[in-house]
Amino acid sequence: MMNALWSAAAGMAVQQYNMDTISNNLANVNTTGYKKGRAEFQDLLYQTINLAGTNSSTSTTLPAGIQLGHGAKLQSIVRDYSTGNLKQTGNRFDLAIEGDGFFSLTLPDGTLAYTRDGSFSTDQNGTLVNAEGYTLNPQITIPQDALSVTIAADGTVSVTQPGQTQPQQVGQITLSHFINSAGLNQIGQNLVQPTLASGDAIDGTPGTDGMGTINQGFLEVSNVDVAEEMVNMIIGQRAYEANSKTIQTVNSMLSLLNQLKQQ
Repeated sequence: MMNALWSAAAGMAVQQYNMDTISNNLANVNTTGYKKGRAEFQDLLYQTINLAGTNSSTSTTLPAGIQLGHGAKLQSIVRDYSTGNLKQTGNRFDLAIEGDGFFSLTLPDGTLAYTRDGSFSTDQNGTLVNAEGYTLNPQITIPQDALSVTIAADGTVSVTQPGQTQPQQVGQITLSHFINSAGLNQIGQNLVQPTLASGDAIDGTPGTDGMGTINQGFLEVSNVDVAEEMVNMIIGQRAYEANSKTIQTVNSMLSLLNQLKQQ
């Protein structure tokens, strides 16, 4: 009976992690390029009383065993990297990736980070940077006198300058993807970095080798479905309540045993 108490307590603990994940998804429902997380659980060790296949007599074996579980634990929080809806902004430096891939950014310490957030602008030198001022990699500089900026689906950046009739290419945006995107390390600020589990970044031209394409004047919104998260919240709440009720029931049974002993 004591196992039931610990199993129920473990069940309540994992549902708390589940609620943490759901609340984080809802908090980021309007975060550009955010990818929703999903808590995945795993059962704990079992106490084996009788193993299936054990001899029950000299000529027979047990068709099924007796194993008592000890609850559940949090196995992982998996990110869903499916593409979110694209929102038109009209800003010439807003870029959305339709399909697989990440923009590469150079951090102040020289390391690289990756993002699906394509809300870019130019700094005082005309260099494309994100909202935190991190430079797009490879670096692209827009001339100060550029009359128009066109970013093609394949990442080609072209500008039209005074006195020119034809646009001139000033850079090429590349995308990066990973063998196992679920293994990326979330570092905040809409950024991720590779780990041993994700593998190294594979760089390429948008629209080739499985890479997504770039849409100028659009941003990718979060892929969080509010209705789905609310349903998951209700399911998690009911699971938490059921585990809590198990503890109350076991406590009542133990109290009853105590009373019998005293009589």
